[in-house]
Amino acid sequence: MATSISEQLNLQIDQLTSLKTMLEKELHLISSRDAESLMTLLKDKEQLLTDIQFLDETVNPKLKALQNEAPLSSEVSDLVERAKTLLSECQYCTEVNQVAVEQGQLRLAHLRNLMMEVRAKESLTYDKAGKKKGGFSGKGVSA
Repeated sequence: MATSISEQLNLQIDQLTSLKTMLEKELHLISSRDAESLMTLLKDKEQLLTDIQFLDETVNPKLKALQNEAPLSSEVSDLVERAKTLLSECQYCTEVNQVAVEQGQLRLAHLRNLMMEVRAKESLTYDKAGKKKGGFSGKGVSA
């Protein structure tokens, strides 16, 4: 485990960089509708997010304690800013992925509705009076 705050921040930056790469791959898998690979990636992402949260819970109290003692060194300040930037980029990627999933769900709902309409048209028959009637035309018909 990294001991200094700089080492921990560098580890956090590496984790956030990995998360960003994972989110970009996730978008590709959402677009290509590769469900099996997406499920595997989601499990890996969940573990990475757990690791990020654990490290964050370790780093934040140390940073606050350092800030209370004296201003942060430029090295630590730069690392904190880099981590914040990566976090913002990850949040943006997550929002993009969410929109992609929502659009995919809308497309599926639209496709389902189209299929229901086609089925309804295929089952449309006429009664003895010539009026439209839903149902299956194959019942009771013999050749």
